[in-house]
Amino acid sequence: MYSAILFLPLIGAIIAGLFGRMIGHKAAEYITSALLVLAALLSWIVFYDIGLSADGTKAKVELFQWITSGRLDVSWGIRVDTLTAVMLVVVNSVSALVHIYSIGYMHDDPHRSRFFAYLSLFTFAMLMLVTSDNLLQMFFGWEGVGLASYLLIGFWYQKPSANAAAIKAFVVNRVGDFGFALGIFGVFAVFGSIDLDTVFAASAEQKGKTFEFLGYQLDIMTTLCLLLFMGAMGKSAQFLLHTWLPDAMEGPTPVSALIHAATMVTAGVFMVARLSPLFELSQVARDVVTVVGATTAFFAATVGLVQNDIKRVIAYSTCSQLGYMFAALGVGAYGVGIFHLFTHAFFKALLFLGSGSVIHAMSNEQDMRNMGGLASRIRITWIMMLIGTVALTGLGIPHLIGTAGFYSKDAIIEATHAVHSGVGNYAFWLLVVAAFMTSFYSWRLMFMTFHGRSRAEPDVLKKVHESPQVMLVPLYILAAGALFAGVIFSGYFLSDSDGTFWKGAVFSANGDKVVHDMHHGPEWVLWAPTVMMAAGFGLSYLFYIAAPWLPGAFAKAFRPLYLFLLNKWYFDELYDLIFVRPAMWLGRFFWKTGDGTIIDGMGPNGIASRVMDASGRIVKVQTGYVYHYAFAMLIGVAMLITYFMFAGGAPS
Repeated sequence: MYSAILFLPLIGAIIAGLFGRMIGHKAAEYITSALLVLAALLSWIVFYDIGLSADGTKAKVELFQWITSGRLDVSWGIRVDTLTAVMLVVVNSVSALVHIYSIGYMHDDPHRSRFFAYLSLFTFAMLMLVTSDNLLQMFFGWEGVGLASYLLIGFWYQKPSANAAAIKAFVVNRVGDFGFALGIFGVFAVFGSIDLDTVFAASAEQKGKTFEFLGYQLDIMTTLCLLLFMGAMGKSAQFLLHTWLPDAMEGPTPVSALIHAATMVTAGVFMVARLSPLFELSQVARDVVTVVGATTAFFAATVGLVQNDIKRVIAYSTCSQLGYMFAALGVGAYGVGIFHLFTHAFFKALLFLGSGSVIHAMSNEQDMRNMGGLASRIRITWIMMLIGTVALTGLGIPHLIGTAGFYSKDAIIEATHAVHSGVGNYAFWLLVVAAFMTSFYSWRLMFMTFHGRSRAEPDVLKKVHESPQVMLVPLYILAAGALFAGVIFSGYFLSDSDGTFWKGAVFSANGDKVVHDMHHGPEWVLWAPTVMMAAGFGLSYLFYIAAPWLPGAFAKAFRPLYLFLLNKWYFDELYDLIFVRPAMWLGRFFWKTGDGTIIDGMGPNGIASRVMDASGRIVKVQTGYVYHYAFAMLIGVAMLITYFMFAGGAPS
């Protein structure tokens, strides 16, 4: 069953990719979608057997020997425990729904069999990552999702902006992947193995040990964890390595849902949770994870306040929510962070696919300033987006009941407060403020898109229509998860003891204490996210319904701040100044000066021309006549004999 879950998407990718033209687009769509649905159903069975069942234990299946070279001995295997089971459910469930949704969304695209092949390949690569039993196999899946994301983001390659976005995502991720690769090299150098169980068993012996680098004594485990986390920062679009994420919106909307909800961006969160036995040995590394996560949550929320592209608002929301997850991992609440990953997949996929339904209805319009008043025209889509919004903002009543985001996001805020540390307090207050901004920009999206007067062009407004059922059915399923996943599964993910659910899949030295203190924290901490959610809703209603002139007046009064946020803190401009322009200058220098002036420009016709002239004369010596070659050989022999005669007779 484990092998079937892993390889069914690959089979679909091969069929659609190699035989798509032969079998036709419809067959490619149905085959890949059916295989993903089957993989998703099997994943839920595994989730019950491994995670929810009281006697469930982890399983390891070795498929074949992969690499044997010196001390390096790597098998290709499948590791299935509770953490893997959670990821299998998330990846395959969302991917299956995205496949079905894409049948309707991409029905006019002439290359949709290739599109479905890329979707399935993406899913297979992510499955390789989450089932890996060693760091090299994890890196294989890691790079696989990077490749597939490049193909999907740039799927509409006729658009220069799509090509640029695909290249940007690929290059920025290479920066993080370089750190990840160095971390893997370091793990092998220290432990002599990259097998996870072997490394985990020996990791405690390295606690407190140092090594010398450039005259400095550095902690081994801190260095390894920070290098590995560098990879997570790139893949999960954390602060400083986040710039690729909003540009990834250039791909088709189903791609956005797959990348931002269930696959690529959650890879970094999964990796840190999987390597929790290593991160627990370095307080510095965990503090860095916490600070970066909380900073990302705050930064992305501020940028989301002023975005006008409906997909970019949701993209920055994803970036912010990933920051929440890393903040939880940093304070040792690994189960809480993975719980938010689990619930986030439902409501964020719902929001992305719902925005795709809006774009589909609006003849591919994505600017919310050209929308408004759509609630009565596409009521089902409005209801689905409303459910996704209340789940993201965390609608609920403490001690009673709430949406999925209420259980998982609020739990992260409570966990950061429960650690009672300076880093924890930093994360707590930033996450509380981010909760307010999340509510504001989420309701701003709803009000600008669905309420108030319509700002659409009359010819576009006449064509507004509800999406077909093949696009709406996935929304119904995701909406159910967004509403009920929290109340159903919170008892498992948020239990006081990791042993009851995780069964050793994640390790936290103080995890039990953090979760216990989280459940018994001050009442004001429990209510803080709810108050922020309500305040964000109220302010958004004031700005975009009650007094719609206020946003323009506010932007004019605080124009520098508005432009700072609108331009995403000027990170793209800063990186262009620091990295892009110097690289372009260096390339132009080697081209114009090195190649043009020095190689081609020196002398009458340049060095290259002189070399070609000389080689032309030498070639003329090759006449093809044997007696010419024999004569040249005799001259050479005579010269050698003459040399040795005089050299041998010379005084020593």
